[in-house]
Amino acid sequence: MTNHSDQCGCVSRRSLLKSTTCGFGSLAFLDLLSRQSLADAGVTNTHHAPRAKRVIFLFMHGGPSQVDTFDYKPQLQKDDGKSLPFEAARNIDAVPNLMKSPWKFDRHGESGLWVSELFPEVAKHADKLCVLRSMHSKGQSHGQAVSMLHTGSDSMIRPSVGSWVSYGLGSENENLPAFMAISPPTAHGGPRNYGSAFLPARHQATTLGRAGSLGSGRIENTTNTELTPEQQRRQLDLIQQLNSNHLSSVGRGPDLEGAIEAFELAYRMQTIAPGVLDLNQESETTNQLYGIDDKVTQNFGRQCLMARRLAESGVRYIQISTGNVWDQHSNLVSGHEKNSLAVDKPIAGLLQDLHQRGMLEETLVVWGGEFGRTPIVQGKNGRDHNPQGFTMWMAGGGVRGGLAYGETDDYGYYAVRDRVHMHDLHATILHLMGIDHERLTYRYAGRDFRLTDVYGKVVHDVFA
Repeated sequence: MTNHSDQCGCVSRRSLLKSTTCGFGSLAFLDLLSRQSLADAGVTNTHHAPRAKRVIFLFMHGGPSQVDTFDYKPQLQKDDGKSLPFEAARNIDAVPNLMKSPWKFDRHGESGLWVSELFPEVAKHADKLCVLRSMHSKGQSHGQAVSMLHTGSDSMIRPSVGSWVSYGLGSENENLPAFMAISPPTAHGGPRNYGSAFLPARHQATTLGRAGSLGSGRIENTTNTELTPEQQRRQLDLIQQLNSNHLSSVGRGPDLEGAIEAFELAYRMQTIAPGVLDLNQESETTNQLYGIDDKVTQNFGRQCLMARRLAESGVRYIQISTGNVWDQHSNLVSGHEKNSLAVDKPIAGLLQDLHQRGMLEETLVVWGGEFGRTPIVQGKNGRDHNPQGFTMWMAGGGVRGGLAYGETDDYGYYAVRDRVHMHDLHATILHLMGIDHERLTYRYAGRDFRLTDVYGKVVHDVFA
């Protein structure tokens, strides 16, 4: 091996990049520079002009009830207690008797969108919402449906939506990850729901906090109190040289390649991440807007505020997850009221804050769970899982505000008009980001994979 050390015996970074693994480091560095030059010139990796630069996904883990939130069904209210007049879906553990919504619905905004009293603050932003009332998915169980929502597959290990976005577009800020998951749940698939699967490891999410809590809001392993930045750089260069030497001897190794890239990103993040993640920089007015001054809304409020800070710092895909699970097989009233109270004000605050800062037009906010709930009763006062028809909504990012798209039947059980499958939602999200879902592929195990598999159609009717 050629000696590229300087007079003090230290390996220079430039020499290391040129010499290791057939110069892979130098090529990566040149690629970084070229991509930066293209970005400066206004050239991107998109297939067409994007409507959104970033996505904030608000994951309502467990499945909120569509007929109690955004899908008003007068016939359900009228026929409360009667038998369902058609066959229920298979594998449903519920009595086929209809149960009306315990909450009142009203029209809101100039658009007159129906929203229940569970979301009084979000209802004030009705004219920003594009409500998809005809969602349907695959997976009767949480594990299947959560995987379908996050990865496009109900059974196989596949890259998550955020990983595909990262792979397709890269990072907008070289000192921050392209994909971050805030307080991701550990249940129903855990890390696989924000993992990169067979995509390069650098596209998996960097996590903040633990399930249900943002905690300190720090990214692990991005601070070093024992070494100076110069000493860290020399140490990292040595580690990277050893890793690169090993990689050149064994050939392609995704895990090791991911570790090499993670080390470099972690080093760069030290300069910018602490400031981005410091919520103490926000004003008291902003804290109140997100409900951080209230114990009930504090946790989700901090997550939403963190999402806004990450979005304005260049993170492309940000996922937030609720700590309380919307899975009320019993005690629907107390469960849904507790959950909605915890998230309603923070979500409204996020929409208002993004709008005030001029960010909402370029930020696609997506709200929803893995499925909905049945209009028929389970037990005495609950609702079972319902992937056959449910509601999600989007805001900003090039979608039409004040729109209710699609319909379920008179009772909110099955999606019946302008149906939107989960694959269609994924195709639409990618399209809004400037990506053709049929062209975003990755060759693995002898075939080309994509987020939408061999399915999915873009729902153009929801675009502004």
